[in-house]
Amino acid sequence: MKGRAPRREQRLFREASAAVAALGYRQETRTERIQPDRIPRIPAARGRQRSPANMRAVSVNLISLLFLYCSLRAPHMTEGCSCAMTHPQDAFCNSDIVIRAKVVGKKFVTVGPFGTIRYTVKQIKMYKGFDKIQHVQHIYTHASESLCGVKFDINKYQYLITGRVYDGKVYTGLCNLNERWERMSLAQKKGINHHYQLGCGCRIKPCHYLPCFVTSKNECLWTDMLTHFGYPGYQSRHYACIQQKEGYCSWYRGTSNRDRTTSNATDP
Repeated sequence: MKGRAPRREQRLFREASAAVAALGYRQETRTERIQPDRIPRIPAARGRQRSPANMRAVSVNLISLLFLYCSLRAPHMTEGCSCAMTHPQDAFCNSDIVIRAKVVGKKFVTVGPFGTIRYTVKQIKMYKGFDKIQHVQHIYTHASESLCGVKFDINKYQYLITGRVYDGKVYTGLCNLNERWERMSLAQKKGINHHYQLGCGCRIKPCHYLPCFVTSKNECLWTDMLTHFGYPGYQSRHYACIQQKEGYCSWYRGTSNRDRTTSNATDP
């Protein structure tokens, strides 16, 4: 399969060269050099001259060939999937489905550049989405990572999987929170179990550069971008933004019964 693309590009170049020759031009070979004292003269037209309609048709064909060649080269120049940095709590609150599962199968349900992969999962626990689907058996995603398709290892790890539900099917991608369970911190696991749900009414406000401030009582200032260049930073791994009894939101850390601390909206 790798050898077909170069051959197809060479064929397109040959066709483009033929179209250029039809316009009355030819490329200078490596051995041919135009001497200063031998400037080529344009030969007199012989026989039937090319009509403007024929010239336009040849030009259109040439442009079409060049456009086709550029479209073949485009996948090498296009950028990949780009996602905004998201705190795990926002990823949880914005998802329809949040489960812990092991991926046990993989199937291409549609092929091509816009294909779809269906992963078969063995659900271990559901944290969110009971009103959408009682039990998740399949996860759908794009086959291409450039279209934000996510890749799961088969029969290896337990994953935290988040996604949205469309027409009774669960879809996920690189911009969703999909992480191997053993890589998540204890505070993140506690957040998935309970704390994140308590903070879905709060707003986590990213701080990309100083100075930055909270503007309402339901905001928590997220400063990981300043110290850790984004996710996963200290706040992402250890804190949840939870609404307090007084009505304002603040960062909460609850890794254990002995370490439950609440900080104001700008700390940490």
